[in-house]
Amino acid sequence: MLPLRDFIPTRRPAVMTASLILANLAVFVWELGTTEIRVDHYAYYPCAVEGPCTGIAVDHLPAYEGALSAMFLHASWVHVLGNMLFLWIFGNNIEDALGRFRFLLWYIAAGLVATGAQTIVTLRYAGPEAASVPNIGASGAIAAVLGAYLVLLPTARVLTLVGIFPIPVPAFLFLGVWFVLQLWAGGMGITHPESGGGVAFFAHVGGFLFGAATIRTLVRNPPGLVPR
Repeated sequence: MLPLRDFIPTRRPAVMTASLILANLAVFVWELGTTEIRVDHYAYYPCAVEGPCTGIAVDHLPAYEGALSAMFLHASWVHVLGNMLFLWIFGNNIEDALGRFRFLLWYIAAGLVATGAQTIVTLRYAGPEAASVPNIGASGAIAAVLGAYLVLLPTARVLTLVGIFPIPVPAFLFLGVWFVLQLWAGGMGITHPESGGGVAFFAHVGGFLFGAATIRTLVRNPPGLVPR
């Protein structure tokens, strides 16, 4: 299922959401012009918290720096464009509810919490080899946006591409299915690591739960808007 748009207007332009999208795209363009080793240096490695680190992970930033820089790195055009699509569709309303600066701080905190969740699972259930795999991408922070959207706008309609058909579905259904798939894939990744394809599913789970748990205490202007 691929989201195409929602139908909830914002009260003011989503400047911070657009800025985050532009920042991610700019960093990805920078990645295309640099070497893989250089990019790997700015990735996050769970082994930076608890070693040993092996392979390319030997040359890495401190864990707290890597956790931040990795939020703006992506592995491919599909990776970055998919993440930015989700951020734009769901992030503008969360920014509208939180306010721009508060949204930025919350987004960064969400990404760090998501990274922490993945780190705990990796160090607990996987070995040094898995802990030395570079973690990159904004999806942990974006998962928090999805969790927040589910709490604030559960009945909003999301135009979703199902096969070749665009179908409006309620947000609670779209996001609920998405979350269950992350849980299932994360569990499969623990028992069958080769099935995960290098995706940090527990960063998605951790980010989603963080967003759902914190959004109501931080909201400045609850959406409460009539869908257009």
